[in-house]
Amino acid sequence: MEDYIKIAKNGLWSNNQALVALLGLCPLLAVTNNITNAIGLGLATTFVLVASNTTVSIFRHQISREVRIPIFVLLIASFVTIVELLMQSYFYDLYLILGIFVPLIVTNCAILGRAEAFASKNTWGKSALDGLMMGIGFSIVLVILGAMRELIGAGTLFDQSALLLGSLGDTLSVTVFEDYQGTLLAVLPPGAFIGLGLIVALKNWIDA
Repeated sequence: MEDYIKIAKNGLWSNNQALVALLGLCPLLAVTNNITNAIGLGLATTFVLVASNTTVSIFRHQISREVRIPIFVLLIASFVTIVELLMQSYFYDLYLILGIFVPLIVTNCAILGRAEAFASKNTWGKSALDGLMMGIGFSIVLVILGAMRELIGAGTLFDQSALLLGSLGDTLSVTVFEDYQGTLLAVLPPGAFIGLGLIVALKNWIDA
């Protein structure tokens, strides 16, 4: 039981891939201009993490050490393709917004790193939990950063959530600041770097 608690804490906080390892920053910084995009990419990344970790763990004894990296990449690419096809079928407008960053999940070092460092050495149950916690930890950072940038940049929260939740999403959209002109810096790449830096600094301050 202690092992599972440690895995959960590791993924959510101690070894958060976005805040500690600083992996997967390209999609994290690129698509977090609002919460909806952040949730969409977070769910996709979490699914691929759980699926790839579990599969690698199940077949770890059958995968030759010499070819393990190409096999891991192939497995990850297969699950990313599944996610991409599902998004094209059910969330096409959101898929168009996320664009190239959905297929680029294949190159996310956090996913390959967990397959190599953890899943290839542990049971499928622990590997699945590791993938889930790492995915949730990454998604939380995505959502916080997306909320910060959307709020400062446009004065709204959950704007365009209908892309993810359909008609239900229309009821979630909130205008926090009426007649707000917005701050362009927040939705541009420099705003993403500043926001992530503040979140990392907050984590380090709490740890200290």
